Amino acid sequence: MNKECKIYIAGHRGLVGSAIVRALKDKGYSNLVYRTSTELDLRRQADVERFFEMERPEYIFLAAAKVGGILANSTYKAEFIYDNLMIASNVIQSAYQYGAKKLINLGSSCIYPRSSPQPMKEEHLLTGSLEPTNEPYAIAKIAAIKLCRYYNEQYGTNFISAMPTNLYGPGDNFDLEASHVLPALLRKMHLAKSLENSDFESIREDFRKYPIRTQNVSKLKETEIIDLLSSLGIKKETVEIWGSGTPYREFLYIDDLADACIFLMENCDYKDIGEFINIGTGEDLRIRDLAELIREIVGYGGKITCDSSKPDGMPKKLLDVSRMKAKGWSPKKSLKDGIKDSYEWYLKQ
Repeated sequence: MNKECKIYIAGHRGLVGSAIVRALKDKGYSNLVYRTSTELDLRRQADVERFFEMERPEYIFLAAAKVGGILANSTYKAEFIYDNLMIASNVIQSAYQYGAKKLINLGSSCIYPRSSPQPMKEEHLLTGSLEPTNEPYAIAKIAAIKLCRYYNEQYGTNFISAMPTNLYGPGDNFDLEASHVLPALLRKMHLAKSLENSDFESIREDFRKYPIRTQNVSKLKETEIIDLLSSLGIKKETVEIWGSGTPYREFLYIDDLADACIFLMENCDYKDIGEFINIGTGEDLRIRDLAELIREIVGYGGKITCDSSKPDGMPKKLLDVSRMKAKGWSPKKSLKDGIKDSYEWYLKQ
């Protein structure tokens, strides 16, 4: 892949895609192609085929997806399986049809069975039942892995699948009812800190940037703000986290993932990777400990409580990253430094 090759980044506005765009530009790649979801609906086969026929990208980063945390996955099951199946099917088929040299399909660690041995190795795929809270999304991502594999086997394509662990960083989704655990906790702690300091103007400013339940923040009284935040588990004295706090999770800074994706695109082919490869840090921590770390970084003085009536998800999701390390790649950003950077980015938006 040279600097003048035409590269298509599907999902360039999302957490993953925007990081890949930044990293490509930093490395001197200039012939980048992308479309917003309003310009190109990747769920529509005819539209995707017209785009590929016109642009003929040589290299493709498939980072477009419908994503979310436990609440979103549990609420929008049909959208999560349909949208992700259609996006993957249309992009992979068109990449083959219009002669792309290489494609990287981005998946998720949720593809592994709920009771998978730890750390999770690539060969553990489809060895047990999936976690029910994200099964629709996981099935779509497994289907995309198999699509790439069978296109490679039948047509001789060079389509790589990479499965990252839980991601976070600049560009994250901070919607408290749709986001993943780390950005949700970061925002909860920030709002709780503002409550602690009786800084209602900061809370109103936060609501304007990231609306909650379409509230007209300019008209909310202080008591109404307190009630709204309390309904979300955010109080002056306490912040509530979903579940027991005992599940373990692994987190990868988004710029590290982008670096890993470009590393794979530049240095590895399907024959070097096999069906797919894990990307992560190889380290995890309890959700409760993550919350304590975020509380410390944000500077919130209250306590953390757990709502055990809410689902935990998988008890542990640690990736075995030995294959990626053997290729010569490892992440650079520590979790603490990554959360600090994420919080700084959040405050600037």
